[in-house]
Amino acid sequence: MTSEAVGVSIRLVEGPELADRLPVWSAYVEAHGERSPSRWPGWLRVLERSMGHRPYCLEAIAQPQTPTLPAAVQSTRQADSDRIVGLLPLAYVRSVLFGRFLVSLPYLNVGGVLADTWETAHALVDEAARLADHLNVRYLELRHESPVEHPRLTERLTSKVHMRLALPTTIERLWKSFDPKVRNQIRKGERMELTVHWGGLDLLRDFYQVFAHNMRDLGTPVFPQGLFRAILEEFPNEAEVCVVRMGGKPLAGALLVHGPGMTETPSASSLRKYNYTCANMLMYWHLLIRAVERGQSWFDFGRSTVDSPTYRFKKQWGAQPAEAVWQYYLRRGTIGQMRPESGRFSLAIRLWRRLPVWLSRLLGPWIVRGIP
Repeated sequence: MTSEAVGVSIRLVEGPELADRLPVWSAYVEAHGERSPSRWPGWLRVLERSMGHRPYCLEAIAQPQTPTLPAAVQSTRQADSDRIVGLLPLAYVRSVLFGRFLVSLPYLNVGGVLADTWETAHALVDEAARLADHLNVRYLELRHESPVEHPRLTERLTSKVHMRLALPTTIERLWKSFDPKVRNQIRKGERMELTVHWGGLDLLRDFYQVFAHNMRDLGTPVFPQGLFRAILEEFPNEAEVCVVRMGGKPLAGALLVHGPGMTETPSASSLRKYNYTCANMLMYWHLLIRAVERGQSWFDFGRSTVDSPTYRFKKQWGAQPAEAVWQYYLRRGTIGQMRPESGRFSLAIRLWRRLPVWLSRLLGPWIVRGIP
């Protein structure tokens, strides 16, 4: 499926061909200077394998500037005719409970259009809206950091911000940047004789044990363990797990993904029962150390609502808010219907918190697969 725009051809890639194009798209993202690992096209494969979402990608290909050229010149222009000038990865999310959605991209905080020009970005959104119509979804959701002006993108969600910390070049400078309260909590964790462990699939079970328990406490259906397995397998040199233990018991755990200049923590949790140990503070201290040791310039703590408890937690580390603009092509209903803060799911959240953890781990992945 292709469509023509001024100076570019927009092509929809799906099915077996999608895997073949991933290296080309990765090279484009790298050349574009994107520092966030959320921009990697490999996430399409992760989401398909672990969540059952159907992946698509719209690619914009530059068209030759002159329609008719001598044969000798045509051969020199062939590279231009295959040159990617824009991408829009998409995942088709569907369930009996919630309906159908087209999202760029589920689970991740950053997504949406990546393009060389405004005109190309406009053409990609045009084609995404057509795909949304074809799939008959409730809405198209593009998780931008700054808005893309387009007549179809009539709704916006701006209630959350990215919390990001500019990292110093040394661990000593990082330590000195914290206020005394933060340093005291880190030292308390050290005095509790907690141990910090780094690994990959070998630590997945411990990480997921903490993560699933914390999600139950929050009243939120938990992602499947297979999601984190797929991330670690897809990005073996960039993704890793940190677990903090007391004796042999895991108290806190986090997934880190290291991009070219930015480290992100898509998922991190700790057990509330053991807050007195400051295990979570000790863990984040080591997450930041890890990023500095890798020479990263930024640490992304994830998204938070301004002045919420998670916002204040991230703020104490020195993180500053950065714009997050989720844009929508709305076809049915409202965008607020699927948001936890809408109140629509208040009863379900209260009931979920009462479930045994084992049952929440059984039901959660089935439910969360359908939530955009």
